[in-house]
Amino acid sequence: MTDIARDPTWSTTIGHFEAGRFWDAHESLEPWWLAAEGTPRAWAAGVILLCAALHKARSMGSARGGRRNYAKALRHLAVVPDHFGGTDVRALEATVHAALTDAAIAPRWPWLTQAAA
Repeated sequence: MTDIARDPTWSTTIGHFEAGRFWDAHESLEPWWLAAEGTPRAWAAGVILLCAALHKARSMGSARGGRRNYAKALRHLAVVPDHFGGTDVRALEATVHAALTDAAIAPRWPWLTQAAA
């Protein structure tokens, strides 16, 4: 499993994500995704699509496009364990879903606590 907390690409991606720069988050993770295989590749693809969903909905005003990318992301993330890379994957899915339905929500990255990891 990848320790994304120590990976500079993931740090950049998560920084963009939490700052609401969803397209930048998507773009920063793409080279990592292209080099990955197996579950890490599915994980990265799912995160890229979650970021794309938020970008479509918020920056492009396309709620439908956001929902479509969100659904694609879920298909990739379905093969990823609930806890992966120090992240609560299901909480990430839920926080993005909430942010897609309520523009006032600023999504935060759901890190696992040491007790839950």
